[in-house]
Amino acid sequence: MAFDYKKEYKEFYLPKNKPGIVTIPPMNFIAVRGTGDPNVEDGAYKQSIGLLYKIAFTIKMSKRGSRQIEGYFDYVVPPLEGLWWQPDTKGIDYSRKEDFEWISMIRLPEFVTEKDFEWAVGEASAKKQTDSSQAEFLTYDEGLCVQCMHIGPYDDEPATVDAMDAFAKAQGYVPDMGGFRRHHEIYLSDARRCRPQNLKTVIRHPIKPA
Repeated sequence: MAFDYKKEYKEFYLPKNKPGIVTIPPMNFIAVRGTGDPNVEDGAYKQSIGLLYKIAFTIKMSKRGSRQIEGYFDYVVPPLEGLWWQPDTKGIDYSRKEDFEWISMIRLPEFVTEKDFEWAVGEASAKKQTDSSQAEFLTYDEGLCVQCMHIGPYDDEPATVDAMDAFAKAQGYVPDMGGFRRHHEIYLSDARRCRPQNLKTVIRHPIKPA
């Protein structure tokens, strides 16, 4: 049976819909950076998602090709994730989507090295006859965070974020945004096929002791 990160690490991918404190270990990702409204049809954000999945499935299906990656095990491609922020803005202003800066990400299995990643980028470019060089190998050490399962439309996230902030404060923590430590979302639902009120999104914010 294929290894499923969501099931094996439920504390990271399947939290309750009430805030909780968690420490996230370093993880490696396929990442693409960009700016702008994620809802623009054929815009940079949606193109980045296509690129991420091309590389992710190139690695997953390498077992059927000429490159045998050392330590390979069969696995389910982890869910899409995203880091989001806006310049000179505290938190996220959902009414100004055109000002978003973001990093789209898909987690890599532990056996994937940077050389394996570079091979996959080249392979994806050759097979799809597209430039995949925009993708990067990113190690993300997120550390101490407050997180919660948000159920519903993305634009309703502020209420969940407020609950997270209140919970963290009650536990003796304050926000610790900056650098790569940003508003973090993990998408457990396919927005193309799921009703907005049923969307499941893990929201995660970095914190530190007050």
